[in-house]
Amino acid sequence: MDNLLAYILMALMMSMLPGTDTVLIMKNTLSHGAKAGRFTILGMATGLMFWTVIAVFGLSVAIVQSLFLFHVIKYLGATYLFYLGVRAFFTKSTLSLEAVQGENQCAVDQSFHYHYKESYLQGAISNFLNPKTVLVYITFMPQFIDLNGNTNQQLIGLGLILTLIAVGWFMVLVYLIHHMKKWLKKPKFQLIFQKSTGVMLIAFGVKTVM
Repeated sequence: MDNLLAYILMALMMSMLPGTDTVLIMKNTLSHGAKAGRFTILGMATGLMFWTVIAVFGLSVAIVQSLFLFHVIKYLGATYLFYLGVRAFFTKSTLSLEAVQGENQCAVDQSFHYHYKESYLQGAISNFLNPKTVLVYITFMPQFIDLNGNTNQQLIGLGLILTLIAVGWFMVLVYLIHHMKKWLKKPKFQLIFQKSTGVMLIAFGVKTVM
């Protein structure tokens, strides 16, 4: 791998730029707690590793070269983001521990288990259907590959580094959001934030197809 330090710095900057993953992690952490945020990150990491495997097998190049396949991924991804945005915008309230203190503990556990599973799926699916992730592997990573070495091993290494950097940054973000929640618990703020994230997810969906 060439210029590994430069790759790490650029991968960190790319991870820190606000995008779909950032919005989803913030939404799920504020709505359902830090554990939901971590499950979202796990889903995101699953999506990144999926594309690492695809890149190793050379299919990501085929996807980019096939306009049909690329557009299928693009429009499916845009539709999913649009769906998440509309649902977040029109959801009347968020689930919190305070709101369910009077409920049966078993029902509470089942409810949170559902939200953790849903958070994981949102993180994974949004990355599976993100055409920009394909382009990262096609345009960004090859610049740091030594053609005299084993290309597949280098792709796996670069993909792991990118995933670990993204996971590390988003773990810090979840930690900060979780510890800020005591200042962000006001219902008015939660409502404004929820509708704002809905609008942002819809905007990301629209931007994806443009």
